[in-house]
Amino acid sequence: MSRMALLLPVFVALCSTTSRTEAWTLSNPSSTTRKFMTSTYLSSLASAGKTGAGYSSPAPTPQANRDIDDELQRGRTLEGGQVIDFSSVKASSKAEEALSSARKRLLENVVVPTSVSSGQILGINDDVVGEVGHPLGTFASTEEIQNCATWIRSRAPANLFSEKAGVSTDASMFTEEQKRSFQSMLTKSFEESGEVTGAFAKTFYMGTMLLGEEARKAIWAIYVWCRRTDEIVDAPRDNDDEMLIDLSAWEMRLENLWQYGQVEDVYDLALLDVRAKYPTLDITPFMDMIRGMLMDVPDLGQDRYDSFDELHLYCYRVAGTVGLMSLPVFGCAPGYDDEVAREPALSLGVAFQLTNILRDVGEDAVQRGRVYLPQEDLRRFGVTEDQIFEQRVDENYVAMMKFEIDRARMYYERARRGVFMLAPESRLPVQSSLDAYGRILDKIEENGYDSLTTRAYVDKWEKLSIIPASWYRTLDISRMLPLPGDTVVPVDKA
Repeated sequence: MSRMALLLPVFVALCSTTSRTEAWTLSNPSSTTRKFMTSTYLSSLASAGKTGAGYSSPAPTPQANRDIDDELQRGRTLEGGQVIDFSSVKASSKAEEALSSARKRLLENVVVPTSVSSGQILGINDDVVGEVGHPLGTFASTEEIQNCATWIRSRAPANLFSEKAGVSTDASMFTEEQKRSFQSMLTKSFEESGEVTGAFAKTFYMGTMLLGEEARKAIWAIYVWCRRTDEIVDAPRDNDDEMLIDLSAWEMRLENLWQYGQVEDVYDLALLDVRAKYPTLDITPFMDMIRGMLMDVPDLGQDRYDSFDELHLYCYRVAGTVGLMSLPVFGCAPGYDDEVAREPALSLGVAFQLTNILRDVGEDAVQRGRVYLPQEDLRRFGVTEDQIFEQRVDENYVAMMKFEIDRARMYYERARRGVFMLAPESRLPVQSSLDAYGRILDKIEENGYDSLTTRAYVDKWEKLSIIPASWYRTLDISRMLPLPGDTVVPVDKA
């Protein structure tokens, strides 16, 4: 099942139909499966597998139930009542305590990240290097990286970064030749980010080519941050404690980059440049994505979801977050802003992740011991976990799948309104993603609703054939003269 069912951005759908990591298309055969996820975090955090037929997860403890209820109650229901915004909602107390404990040990120098002991760039492990085919991030020294960061900070909007000893915004001492070398270094950082994107998300990488140069590079930089986060959590390790240490270090690095413009490696330079060029880009969805990853870590997260609201939270953290990361990069059309476009963006995140879940029901159960479908839905339609693990499709399962597909399509319809809220140059990549991903639901229907033994698949040529219709849907005339079978997209901002 894919982890980053990328939302509003092209981020997912163009590449989301071939492997479990496609919505991010973060395919990594050796990784454990998990779905691809303000000042509130900064202040609160600074202070501090079984698979097989018949598998049944342990009943949640009273504390776990309280944690889940608390997370759900903190969500903000958006206009329309179908989408809940879970931005900045804390993770379970156990997950937060685990991260906080790891952070405390890091701050006390009791432990160090594996990047310090191994000499590798955090989140750029041997698997990533092997997939790209050549060494990564080795083209600049530490001094060159820090000087380049100073130059980038000097070009950022005034007061974007807070002052911190040793982190300068004064580039007056650099010569023009040095500044040209910094530009070359930054260009190389974006180029390698594109290489990583192309190696792990080939179809998605093609989709980014529909964007303008600046937006394309920014999306690559954001992708690589998410890719590295994924690698930190999924890398083979002796124990989860090491992963939590690295993840806490990664989280602190993110905070330092956002607040002070501080960097540690060449890929931080690309993200720093994105931060400077898109000052409204918020840290919250990045932090929330980390919480989403923890939801799939044994003993820290959950492998069953009793209600759709619980699953909704998961969809936000692993998919909706990417849309929020990308909105400032895509830009909005005149008369709209990120806040207005927020609900359609989150709707598409829910739609994409529900599509992943419906496509991968059998694979998630048999290979990973996970059932993402809400337990309340299984009970409602008389579907048992045993039959899911035994891969038995009957009329009850078909009825349930029809219900789930209808719900996913409702979120796609809500998301379609957001395409016209985007800057014109960003509409086609997003609409193409929406249409290509939505075709997966059609394929499930064509397969007789069997998502237990048959994987719904949209091939490359079919995706390409969708583009002309997607292009027409981005035009204002399509709102008055929709294509056959399309519903009319509301003209107002509702």
